[in-house]
Amino acid sequence: MKSTMTLKIVMACVALAGVAFADVESDIRDLQLQKETLNSEIAKLNSQISATDSMLKADDKRYKDLQERYKADSERRKSEIDSLNAKIKAVALQLNEERSKQAHAKNRSDNVAAKRKAVIAALATISKQLENQVAQTLPWNRDVRLDRVKSLTRDIESGNASAEESFSRLKSLIAEETKFGDEVAIVNSPLTRKNGELINAQILRIGNQWMVYSDENGAVYGALVRKCVKDCTSVEYEWNEDLNLEERAAVRFALDVKQARKPPQIVTLPVSLSIVGEGK
Repeated sequence: MKSTMTLKIVMACVALAGVAFADVESDIRDLQLQKETLNSEIAKLNSQISATDSMLKADDKRYKDLQERYKADSERRKSEIDSLNAKIKAVALQLNEERSKQAHAKNRSDNVAAKRKAVIAALATISKQLENQVAQTLPWNRDVRLDRVKSLTRDIESGNASAEESFSRLKSLIAEETKFGDEVAIVNSPLTRKNGELINAQILRIGNQWMVYSDENGAVYGALVRKCVKDCTSVEYEWNEDLNLEERAAVRFALDVKQARKPPQIVTLPVSLSIVGEGK
């Protein structure tokens, strides 16, 4: 009986051991599966870590490349900026020089314009003075002479004549008036006497100081005399026909010499026959 009990116990222990072994094997298999799963996950993680390291290395290389490229670009741009700054500075200097030249040219132009304006004003003043002088000179083509001077004065004052043209015309008019004051001329022309009688006369002009006449018959003589009017602010001319015998003979002699009726010679006229002589 004890043997049977023992056997049962042994059988029970064996059964329990078999069950225990079965559980252990199951646990081992589970652990192996977990191990394989963990190894697989570890392999995956290692692969991921390797890929991440590769990506990090690539990123690092890319970053270094980008950094080097940025540095090269920065240096290139700095060089370009320095070059541009140098060019801008050179252009600014040229611009300042050009502005200075333009300002200098404008100043010269303004000076020339101011000088031309002053010259034109001076020419206008001289022309006006010449106009006043001609207006008071001998009545020998005076209207024609005066019109030429007045025309020049108008053109100068209106700006229709340049400084060069004004100077040239003024010079010509002054030369004509100078010639007028030096020349000796004679004309045969109708002349109205002081009493209103119209006669054919031989009129002799010696410069701007003498102007005498005689009729064609040698019966009537006269000398032009200048008189001040309005406190000498203007002058008038009239014929002095009350000449004495000496003055008449001098006029006749001067006419004959000018008309080649007598040999060329120096003719002396009495001072009383000049335009400033006393009227009678």
